[in-house]
Amino acid sequence: MSYHLLTGATGLLGTYLLRDGLLAGRRMAVVVRRDKMESARQRVESVLARWERELGHALPRPPVLEGDLREPNMGFDSPTIDWVARHCVGLLHNAASLSFTANEKTGEPYRSNVDGVRNVLELCRTTGIREFHHVSTAYVCGLQHDRVLESDLDVGQQWANDYEQAKVQGEKLVRAADWIDPPTVYRPAIIIGDAATSYTTTFHGFYTPLKIGQALVDQFNPEVIDGTPLIAAMGLDGTERKNFVPVDWVSRVITHIHGRPEHHGQTYHLAPRRRVPVAMCQEVLERTLSEYVRQNPDRRPEAEDAAQLQATFIDQMGAYQAYWRDDPEFDLTNTHRAAPHLPCPDVDLPMLMRMADYAMKTNFGWPRLQPELPQFDVADHLHATLPIESSLNGNGTLKIGVQVNGPGGGQWTVAVDGRTPVAAEVGLTTNLNALVYLNSKTFEQCVRGQCTPQTAAERGLLTTESNGPSTEELLTVLSALASNP
Repeated sequence: MSYHLLTGATGLLGTYLLRDGLLAGRRMAVVVRRDKMESARQRVESVLARWERELGHALPRPPVLEGDLREPNMGFDSPTIDWVARHCVGLLHNAASLSFTANEKTGEPYRSNVDGVRNVLELCRTTGIREFHHVSTAYVCGLQHDRVLESDLDVGQQWANDYEQAKVQGEKLVRAADWIDPPTVYRPAIIIGDAATSYTTTFHGFYTPLKIGQALVDQFNPEVIDGTPLIAAMGLDGTERKNFVPVDWVSRVITHIHGRPEHHGQTYHLAPRRRVPVAMCQEVLERTLSEYVRQNPDRRPEAEDAAQLQATFIDQMGAYQAYWRDDPEFDLTNTHRAAPHLPCPDVDLPMLMRMADYAMKTNFGWPRLQPELPQFDVADHLHATLPIESSLNGNGTLKIGVQVNGPGGGQWTVAVDGRTPVAAEVGLTTNLNALVYLNSKTFEQCVRGQCTPQTAAERGLLTTESNGPSTEELLTVLSALASNP
């Protein structure tokens, strides 16, 4: 039961990589920071609760390792490092700072995208992980105009911003690390929302002019929404092209390649077949803001001042202006070879209008949604029932895996002496004698006396896999785990 460690699991792309990895049956463990509102585990719970509403069924809960890639060994203590060394065979590094401009106070984007990569690689050296997957960006190409090959990296190019330069430095660290196998590098272009639902949590890139435009429309109340002078003031004429890619497609391709070792060790441009003209983005801006004005007639702006609106727009777009240059064409040879059945959806005007409408309706992700906490937490129950050890060496005569899917669930290895559970460890080990599957609702009903493991098994709500212990023995162990301490 080896795990693949995923960083950045609560960011936009990371939430899709976690979902798609779990749906593919992969054992995933995630590294997540706590924030002001939620613990690391609660943040992952909120992510998976949203996916379960959309999918209509329960998902496994991965082991959550609280850490920070900006710290040495990702901030892990010795038991956590030992857990990674014993359980993890690969690492998918997706976490990154999206800051375009260097911030002296926070150190971003270099702290995360360079020092963070160095810390992740050192964790691999410490724990013996050799399989390494790295999410970079297609824009390591910098200010190139010719066709960019997947084999290109540092070819003497100039960069438009600190983000691009930091990502180049990070990717070079990955390629120089001789204690990992040849890395698999994914270079997405400009990620936008979900091609089908338009869902996103990140409102950069395509969304930035729209977000700034909405605020300025509220302030200046122009009678006509005309993006032409705004585009022209940025040094663009509308014929420039952008490489937009839906987040769900990027995740599907990465998940496909990640699960196929024959495709590892290559670099993949995750870019569209057809680029989007800036003129189309301008049309989206004009149509969306015009509709916003129509639906909000009672706004109280100051007064119309087209020149001031234009100057304010350019000022606020300053950090992103170089980002809106004409994009090069990206070579897709390796990507087409590895995933010919997964063509990038065409990003056309109707799709971009849906993306813009979603952004406006959700107010660009503000206010932040409240955390989603499970009504019953299996982890809390087990922690009150059994000693939770960092390692089960020497405990018990049998090792029984318990996977509880759904809200408040998780994965544990339980040490059993006879038929009595004596200790548990987070995660499923490789030397299990048996494995029990159920969902958190069924486990809760067993704890509350509304059901028994035997009845759940008869109803098909609980299944087992065994290399020795009988079903009766496994159900007896589960009964003990579900008993109140």
